[in-house]
Amino acid sequence: MKIGIVNDLVICIESLKKVLGTVSDYQIAWIATNGLEAFEHCKESTPDLILMDLVMPVMNGVEATRKIMQTTPCPILVVTATVTGNSTKVFEAMGAGALDAVATPVIDKAGATDKGEELLKKIYQIGQLTGSVLPQKYKIAPFVTKPKVEIDGVDLVILGSSTGGPQILVDILSTFPRNFPAAFIIIQHMNQQFTPGLVNWMDSQINIPVRIASDGAIPEPGKVLMACTNDHLVMTPKLTLSYSKKPEENFYHPSVDVFFLSVAQYWPSTGIAALLTGMGKDGAEGLLALHNRNWYTIAQDRESSIVYGMPKAAAQIGAATDILPAKMIGRAISDFLLAKKEKAL
Repeated sequence: MKIGIVNDLVICIESLKKVLGTVSDYQIAWIATNGLEAFEHCKESTPDLILMDLVMPVMNGVEATRKIMQTTPCPILVVTATVTGNSTKVFEAMGAGALDAVATPVIDKAGATDKGEELLKKIYQIGQLTGSVLPQKYKIAPFVTKPKVEIDGVDLVILGSSTGGPQILVDILSTFPRNFPAAFIIIQHMNQQFTPGLVNWMDSQINIPVRIASDGAIPEPGKVLMACTNDHLVMTPKLTLSYSKKPEENFYHPSVDVFFLSVAQYWPSTGIAALLTGMGKDGAEGLLALHNRNWYTIAQDRESSIVYGMPKAAAQIGAATDILPAKMIGRAISDFLLAKKEKAL
């Protein structure tokens, strides 16, 4: 794997070089000290992965990510020394097309590198995602009789997203007013160390309150719940939310497929599900399972997707009732729920 490094600090560059040097298959394609240099390097030699810092002179990591994804798209991993201090920029970079984010490894006085293993894990995962590893297949469990749970009047809307997801989610959810009578649940591919910051950022951007989906939580109208750990969020037979490490072999944590399939198994009424921008195929099988149980299912279209992977996979297997640009998804959800309400009268 050929990897480009973008960082303006010598100590950080040396740390990254040291960590990458522990894996023989990783080669440093080039080193840039600002985003503009990285953009120029990419036009001449696009690497298999870019390790992108955020705060740099001349051009920052967010703008560099945006320009690279528009001209010479390739996988980008944000690597920043101050994760918590740069949370907004992290989400902006992911909205522009970065796959994930991780803290910069630090070399201590003894020469050891802290957090190097986490960086290598992220790089390996991205290698799997962009390589030839086939997606895991899952069996859809039969629909079973469930204990009586009070869900009358609860319209469930579930959204799955990955690369570019944070900004698309805000664009969709900002179309709804406060106290909108639907319960929203989001599965966004993101490391758990960034999820609290993403929840806070989204909560400040839209009218509906956004909260972390805690173990045992129930879908509530007028509230957005987001998966918050590296385990999979699942719907339980009691129609509460929980977390599960299984299936452990699933590459995505949290997985959209795992959640969608659990909803298809246990939620006793129909609802709305949308699969948004993202690399890979996670969510396509789950969306199909919901579609087959008469849910209204949406896949984001190619033109508005930062990466047309997940929604494309769903469209190819006939899992989507509609294929829509991001700017129309919020209205489509509102129209569907309004029509459903009028039909019930």
